[in-house]
Amino acid sequence: MPLLYHASPVPGLHTLEPRVSNHGIPQVYFSRKRENVLVYLCNAIEKYAKETNFPYTGPWQKWGPYGFSKDGRLRLEEYYPHATKDTYQGVSAYIYYVEETGSMQPLSDIPDAVVSPEPVAVKSCEWIPDAYEEIQKAIHDELITLVSYEQGSEAWHKQIETLLREDYENAAGHPEYRHFLKGKFPFLHF
Repeated sequence: MPLLYHASPVPGLHTLEPRVSNHGIPQVYFSRKRENVLVYLCNAIEKYAKETNFPYTGPWQKWGPYGFSKDGRLRLEEYYPHATKDTYQGVSAYIYYVEETGSMQPLSDIPDAVVSPEPVAVKSCEWIPDAYEEIQKAIHDELITLVSYEQGSEAWHKQIETLLREDYENAAGHPEYRHFLKGKFPFLHF
């Protein structure tokens, strides 16, 4: 059976349980490509909130500034200078390997993504000592494309600003996300 990959900061998992994500449905998310889960080794919003002692006990909003190129390669985009290094450097986490089962379903809107509504047994686990270094290896091996903030055009920067202002307005129920946006994008004056 083909292997699937799932990233988590939690060590020692033997079963991956469905959780409610930004999509509002309890599922376990996987990718058929190991490099695609590297962006999930750390949640930038949760990391920033903890670093700044922001008190929050609810479910964490996920930060996912990425998409996919026409060839299906993950395209990581930096919405502020050095965002990749800022988010991932020094972060250790785990990649869990599972076997694909018949109850899993592919996601049509995310290349190589698969979900399970049921718990899934872990086959093996890989410890990633530094998520930033692992992402840099994947970029070097041309498995991931990085678009740095500095590479972006003025029009792209304006598009990001518009998106973030909309996100801020729509995040009334997520004070941790608003805290992150205010901290990382102070020039937007939310």
